[in-house]
Amino acid sequence: MVNSYLLNGSWGIFVRSGSNSTKAGFWFILPAMIFVLAFFIIPLIAVFIMSTTNFPLLGEVTYVGLQNYTDMMSDTEFHQTIVQTLIYTALVTPPLFIVGLGTALLIRRTNKLSSFFRTFFFMPLVIGFGSAAFMWYWLLDPGTGYIPQLLRDLGFGNMEKPILGYMPGALIAVVFMVVWKFASFQMILLMAGMQGIDPEVLESSEIDGAVKWKQLRYITLPLIKGTLGMVFILSIAGSLLAFDQFFIMTGGGPDGQTETMIFYVWRQAFRSFNLGYAAALSVVISIALLLVSLIQMRFFNEKD
Repeated sequence: MVNSYLLNGSWGIFVRSGSNSTKAGFWFILPAMIFVLAFFIIPLIAVFIMSTTNFPLLGEVTYVGLQNYTDMMSDTEFHQTIVQTLIYTALVTPPLFIVGLGTALLIRRTNKLSSFFRTFFFMPLVIGFGSAAFMWYWLLDPGTGYIPQLLRDLGFGNMEKPILGYMPGALIAVVFMVVWKFASFQMILLMAGMQGIDPEVLESSEIDGAVKWKQLRYITLPLIKGTLGMVFILSIAGSLLAFDQFFIMTGGGPDGQTETMIFYVWRQAFRSFNLGYAAALSVVISIALLLVSLIQMRFFNEKD
């Protein structure tokens, strides 16, 4: 009976201790839960509710059910922005990865020269996105920009026609700006992944006679597969959500040929004041992004 009493008493202390730990943990995560609830879950629910209404900026809100979603099926403008967004994503993702990987390989070893290049390559990332877009808009201006003047000096004509005023010049210019701005972010992620590889593995491959490109293909890239997955998810998701660079540099032109999905959502919400339809577009885009991210995660998390 004494042993039973001791065991029961010990178990009671353990339960009470565990309960106190659980309560303490709950109070620690409560601020984060409130933040997520206030700034993510509630707005998400509100957007979905708004998407089922005719929600003008001024006037009466009326419930329309799934009408906004069915209207998307016949909205040729929205379909066109999907195509243009996918083209932009396909154009910007490979150079972002190639430049990011190349610079990461260049600076992954720690020395004075690599420290200089790390700072040099990282500098564009600290510039605000809007500021960078305005800077490139000015650089590409045919009257005052340095880039048209440089092209004139190299014999590419008088460059009187704005680069951002025609296709494919406008799209190429935006892609170039984004690669210049964000390749260093991918460089940092990839370099961190590479520095997590055991140096002995690379040294052993060198002793076995593996050349650099085979070492990269068969050892380095497979060992940073998780980092690669994160890089591609962030890159593709960011490209599908592109707005600022096109809004500032091209305004969606020429003739709407650089208008992306998010640009179209903005136009429906803040130019046409069709907030219900814009909310429905946002819900569909969010679901598409979630599916794309899940597919990429599934692909990069497969066991070899």
